[in-house]
Amino acid sequence: MEEILIKAEKRQEIGKGKARRLRREGLLPAVIYSKGKATHIKLQKREIGRLISLGLGEHALLKIELSNGDGTTHDHHVLIKDYQTDPVTDELLHVDFIEVSLKERISLMVPVMITREPAGVKKGGIMEQHLREVEVECLPTQIPEAIEVDAGHIEIGHSLHVSDLQPPEGVRILTDPEEVILTVLEPKVEEVAAPPAEEEAAEPELVKEKAKEEEKVEKEEKEG
Repeated sequence: MEEILIKAEKRQEIGKGKARRLRREGLLPAVIYSKGKATHIKLQKREIGRLISLGLGEHALLKIELSNGDGTTHDHHVLIKDYQTDPVTDELLHVDFIEVSLKERISLMVPVMITREPAGVKKGGIMEQHLREVEVECLPTQIPEAIEVDAGHIEIGHSLHVSDLQPPEGVRILTDPEEVILTVLEPKVEEVAAPPAEEEAAEPELVKEKAKEEEKVEKEEKEG
């Protein structure tokens, strides 16, 4: 994935009130963390918000061109460490960046992308995906957008494991190779409910009356 350039400025405004004012101006308060040092910055909220909404921000290498306020700039290669959103409006409120060295390997989570539908699903099976991300180790310049895997050969009753993944050159997978990515299950068979037992037909009234007459006659004969 190519690095993404973002322009930012150092900020002196620190505190909730000043942060709200920045947001009203379309800016976003943020912090760059680097070896125990925190640099407070401000950047265009729309720009970083778009990256996060597209799902790119958490896996992308960003280059922040930071203006020092004196006409000079300094580049920081960063990853998004964390971000905060409003629980009601989902508005982006704050972003934390972590600075990385382009020469040092890092570990992070990247998505797993299934490129073909399993053969078992085409035959009526049900796919259950258990793992959607894996941890990898690589240089910041080698971070993949995703690790693709072809599941087209997976039949009903079979699974795809982390060991089946083929990472790009320079990328090492750290997740346990025995972990299951997806399984194709047998199709569910709906149980057919047994028909309700038929109730015995009610005895016709005439038959009942006849039985009562016979019982009466039989009783009179015994008494007589």
